[in-house]
Amino acid sequence: MGNSDEKLEKLRSAVATLEQISEKEKSGFINLVSRYLSLGAEQIEWHKIQTPTDELLLPYDTLAPSPQDAEAIKKLLDKLVVLKLNGGLGTTMGCTGPKSVIEVRDGFTFLDLIVLQIEFLNKKYGCNVPLLLMNSFNTNEDTQKILEKYATSKIEILTFNQSKYPRLAVDDFLPLPCKGRTGKDGWYPPGHGDVYQCLVNSGKLDSLLSQGKEYVFIANSDNLGATVDLNILNHIIQNQNEVCVEVTPKTLADVKGGTLISYEGKIQLLEIAQVPDEYVSEFKSIQKFKIFNTNNLWLNLKAIKRLVEGEALKMEIIPNPKEVDGVKVLQLETAYGAAVKFFDNAIGINVPRSRFLPVKSTSDFLLVQSDLYTLVDGFVIRNKARVNPSNPSIELGPEFKKVGDFLPRFKSIPSIVEFDSLKVSGDVWFGSGVVLKGKVSITAKPGEIMEIPDGSSIDNKEINGPEDI
Repeated sequence: MGNSDEKLEKLRSAVATLEQISEKEKSGFINLVSRYLSLGAEQIEWHKIQTPTDELLLPYDTLAPSPQDAEAIKKLLDKLVVLKLNGGLGTTMGCTGPKSVIEVRDGFTFLDLIVLQIEFLNKKYGCNVPLLLMNSFNTNEDTQKILEKYATSKIEILTFNQSKYPRLAVDDFLPLPCKGRTGKDGWYPPGHGDVYQCLVNSGKLDSLLSQGKEYVFIANSDNLGATVDLNILNHIIQNQNEVCVEVTPKTLADVKGGTLISYEGKIQLLEIAQVPDEYVSEFKSIQKFKIFNTNNLWLNLKAIKRLVEGEALKMEIIPNPKEVDGVKVLQLETAYGAAVKFFDNAIGINVPRSRFLPVKSTSDFLLVQSDLYTLVDGFVIRNKARVNPSNPSIELGPEFKKVGDFLPRFKSIPSIVEFDSLKVSGDVWFGSGVVLKGKVSITAKPGEIMEIPDGSSIDNKEINGPEDI
């Protein structure tokens, strides 16, 4: 053990010299590292895993409907705060700046839609649901500038920052910024499990409690399905659940997503990182684990305060190895869903798939821009004309990966209400008014450009050249 004690002492004195972060961030970081050194990556005892019972995991359609009269709804909503995780950059989609400011549909960004939805509720019911954004040091400055445009809107927008921790050099276990790496790449935000501590550290939690707020709904800012649901809110208030996790049935596209299990009598989330290697294929099976975590969580604010102040939120640590200019580094992160097991009276609710509509890639982007959805008061509503309950699968080649490359390739987004799957590879360009049906695969040969003419209707076809259209 001596070795890791020495490592920690050396690290502690190095971290003490870092002037770019607060004392609270320093102690949070040292706590995380010392837990990691004493535990390593924790693995779960596979034989203890059970499927949650109906008391712990409720089907959405068994919830009692929320009260219908406006005054009772206002009372419910006045207890609520909406918190969106806004620390991510749009880099995977080739955008600079916060991901939440990518235009998703009809000129509106993710953030515009979130604001519109909450404004709609506040106006309709005369309530005051504030919006909180947890930014990271990567997104904070840009977000503050963007928020100026909502200055006159009927919604209180509050921001606070995720912690900033130093990346650790693997060879000597010292912080990169102590080795002359003082720029941004010496630091990282430690995963969204940090949200609870930061809510408390920033003073935001106490100020919300003093305004009579009781619950917070937390979701990723890029999940367009994560809207305020009155039935869920009503249920957890009536039943005094300190936490509720929204899960939804798993499809083959979701095999890597975390799932909800019963473990030693309590529900908890199981992420792929915690699964021993020999059980990974079982974890991915749709037969054994039929649901996955949408990352939509409802939590009691007083419970968060109690657990943070009691230092009880010891979530599993996810080691994330990276490389910065040839130097191997380690980032230790936690996920906020992993805190579920520390709350009392925790439940999961198996919600409709419509509450999980994330935009992680340009393929998702194509779905939400198409006629599969419409926009009403900031809510993205699925087209009733689509009979198939599941969304089409879309696989676009690397030419479409970045938003800036994706957009020019479509004169207009094709109609996809009646289609099942699309696979596009090569240099393909779409005209306007294209209709896709059934299963479609389009391949442009290397070095050739393939143009799909305006108004084409393609039904269950494999297209390898212009003559196939």
